[in-house]
Amino acid sequence: MHAPGSLELALDPAGLLDEFYISFWIPAAILTTALVIKLPTIIRLWRDPLLRAVGGLLLLACFVFVSAAPATIAWTNQVTGVPNIAAPLVYSLLTAFCGSCLLLLIAWRNGLSDRTAATRRAMRWVLCLYSGVVVALWALFALADAPVERLRDLDTYYASTPFMREMILSYLLAHTVAVLITSRLIWNWVRTDGLDAWLRWGLKSLGVGYVINLIFDAAKLTAVAARWTGHDLDWLSTQLAPPVACLSAILIAVGFILPHAGQYLHESWRVRLAHHELRPLYTLMRTVNGGRIPFVLHTTPELRLIRRETFIRDALLPLAGRIDEEQRRRSHEAALALGFESGHAKALAAAVAVQDAAAARRRNPDGDTTGYPDITDLLQEIAAVSRALHRPEDMAAVRRHTAAPPPGGPCPAVDDPGSDGHSNVDSSSDDNSSDDSSTDDHSRERARP
Repeated sequence: MHAPGSLELALDPAGLLDEFYISFWIPAAILTTALVIKLPTIIRLWRDPLLRAVGGLLLLACFVFVSAAPATIAWTNQVTGVPNIAAPLVYSLLTAFCGSCLLLLIAWRNGLSDRTAATRRAMRWVLCLYSGVVVALWALFALADAPVERLRDLDTYYASTPFMREMILSYLLAHTVAVLITSRLIWNWVRTDGLDAWLRWGLKSLGVGYVINLIFDAAKLTAVAARWTGHDLDWLSTQLAPPVACLSAILIAVGFILPHAGQYLHESWRVRLAHHELRPLYTLMRTVNGGRIPFVLHTTPELRLIRRETFIRDALLPLAGRIDEEQRRRSHEAALALGFESGHAKALAAAVAVQDAAAARRRNPDGDTTGYPDITDLLQEIAAVSRALHRPEDMAAVRRHTAAPPPGGPCPAVDDPGSDGHSNVDSSSDDNSSDDSSTDDHSRERARP
């Protein structure tokens, strides 16, 4: 059995909607947050008219909800001394917001460089039409007789009052037309190929927000029309329409925030991830030259990444003379034989060679070099090499496969890996002659038929 209170709420939609009331200050706060998020970009790129338009639109939307709050309506009426003068003010701001949305979307969709004659004509029509509606709202209010102050139900209370009736219909029809056109333009844009993922999701949020606005218009118009026929459906205007408008404003604010915030967060995450992935190679290079990047308190993630990349490349350049290209080639072949894909196999081979070169430099800083091979590709692929260093088990497998004797042949003279996982380097003449002899034996064996 249902509780009596639940049954009463089910039979009373107005009472049920009261339970889900959303304060007008909530969407105002969210819209303000959206404006604050975009403000640095607007200031930095002030010459971009589309960004300025977005900032102005968000500011106008904030004014709409602040001015539509019952407390603000009462304050406006009291300060001016004119009952219900807040009505044409709120309706004018809402109409201006609708027209601005249409103008922005037309300019945003077509771009500033694609101002065709049809685009310019459409923008002039929107500007003239919605400016005319704003002028008509104030003229009709001046002609109307509305002495009783209404904070929440003005639309239905004065639905049959001459001139007030026309004023109410004017703003509702202008709002409905704008919402229909804007929704169609947005959803046509969403279906366009090649859109950035964050922009597509932002447009979807805008589209849903504007579609929900149609519920607001339908609720208001139905309540007003019911008054004309002697019925009372005021709850549609006073209980249903306000939370719908708030929900719509929240989705529209998210739609404006998402492309900018999403791209910013994605780029920030990419930079921080790249900085983190370079840590193994950065740590290895610190053992080569004994230095480190100086700590700076206020440094952007992009600058930290650039400084780490520069440090690594500066340390690799003097290390190039100790990189054994033959060992690098054998390690690459071993990695491919183990089933690693080509890019990862190349990175593993480079990581093994760099690790061994660093170990040789630490053991004998003044030792002879093997020449100065071209390490341009290595300097360009430091991220992949650093990721390979982060997988010591893969590097160990490559080392074992490189050191294994070839099938049916003698075991090559290969030093055992050191305690730190690197190949030991011995500069004694006896070991060198042994290596040369082993190499000659292999050459003779490969030459046999």
